[in-house]
Amino acid sequence: MKVAKRLGHPDLGLGLGLRTPHFEYILEHRPRVDWFEIISENFMDSQGRPRHVLDQIAEHYPLVMHGVSLSIGSTDALNFEYLKKLKTLAQEIDAKWVSDHLCWTGVAGQNSHDLLPIPLTEESLAHVIERIDVVQDVMERIFVFENPSSYVGFTGSTMSEWEFLSRMTEATGCGLLLDVNNVYVSARNHDFDPEEYIRAIPHDRVVQFHLAGHTDCTTHLIDTHDHPVIAEVWDLYRLAHELTGGVSTLLEWDANIPPFEELHAEVLKAKKYLQGEGVQGPVVEGTCASASAQELSVSPHPLHHSAVEVE
Repeated sequence: MKVAKRLGHPDLGLGLGLRTPHFEYILEHRPRVDWFEIISENFMDSQGRPRHVLDQIAEHYPLVMHGVSLSIGSTDALNFEYLKKLKTLAQEIDAKWVSDHLCWTGVAGQNSHDLLPIPLTEESLAHVIERIDVVQDVMERIFVFENPSSYVGFTGSTMSEWEFLSRMTEATGCGLLLDVNNVYVSARNHDFDPEEYIRAIPHDRVVQFHLAGHTDCTTHLIDTHDHPVIAEVWDLYRLAHELTGGVSTLLEWDANIPPFEELHAEVLKAKKYLQGEGVQGPVVEGTCASASAQELSVSPHPLHHSAVEVE
């Protein structure tokens, strides 16, 4: 199998999302985690205890920034004050890269606090490409974009998401954060083959993987980040790892957050799956009745809707 040549970003190994309930444990025990990912907005305007903790953690672990407010697909003008704060934080903590989502979060100055899907059209692609070029110029670095989970689509879309991502990265040189769980969630919601998606994206642009659990509502899946990763997602991860040659892998868990040791054990399962061993015992998938919002400083996401198409 041909393995992609990746961008110049390092493979940091297996990481975890940095969450408030684990601050004290990390400071006291300094666990053997390869790296941490932070939610950018949780620290951009904070000079209090969260930032004090972050600075201490940055002394011992590589950090990556992951945002939820760039709104690259919006028709609103880019927020240059936001970009300035993002750039400053990245410099201060020596972030290895900075990422956000291929989505829009608001319009006419109103923030929905959701990661909303964009129409997959030529016009939308040109719009996003133009804005990514500006963002990368301001940030003075390659920016990384995640494929979001989606619950609605647009009847006017003229291409698949993987074609959109491929052309976007080719035109801008940006990186991709491949959220494997999001591929699986969207595939179930929109009835496409997740393996086709994984095989079709530009593997040489993938900088990072996300893994997470989701909630099964029978008619649709919701990306809730509050359960272990299921076997089907691990299988997709193994395929993505083979095709990319392996990149930094992060486990997301944002609600019903377990103790740190349990969370760390979950991401370490990646080693077993990559070796083809799997994990013994059933993995419990979330049910719709237990779905809960993600625990972020900004309001919850994602948008909780079933898969329908809108004009």
